[in-house]
Amino acid sequence: MRRQEKGQVKVCVGIDLLWGALVNDLSALLPILIPNLVTEGEMLQGDGRLGTVYHFKFGTGVPNMSYQKEEIVELDESVHRIGLQVIEGGRLGLGFTYYKNTFQLTATGDSETLVDATVDYVTERQETNAPPGETVTTGIAFIKELEAFLLNQEPN
Repeated sequence: MRRQEKGQVKVCVGIDLLWGALVNDLSALLPILIPNLVTEGEMLQGDGRLGTVYHFKFGTGVPNMSYQKEEIVELDESVHRIGLQVIEGGRLGLGFTYYKNTFQLTATGDSETLVDATVDYVTERQETNAPPGETVTTGIAFIKELEAFLLNQEPN
């Protein structure tokens, strides 16, 4: 069964700074920003562009999953859109046959960005062991943590 979950958040960080962190520093930032969920991140192949594959090890905050490999399957810098598809582990072991997170960034001011988070997924059956809405919530929480981190990194 094919489904989609959506969420949205506005952050007080300019689009270029936020985009740069998402595209260039994702594997390094996840363990720093959400250490209870992601304990390690590694870029297995690629350079942060289309086709890049990441390996993430999960912490105690992620029940029933120890790791996940994700590939950047969508990347459009002109509209600030990135899509990461789970290709191994993670939710694929919990009844999902397809799982993709997409973040669409839209500038709403010089130092404000609207982030639309979407999870597209396919399940083998009606019920799964992991409600997808949790991932949309986690994605939004990550964006908020990233906002706080980037605001603290900027010179005063």
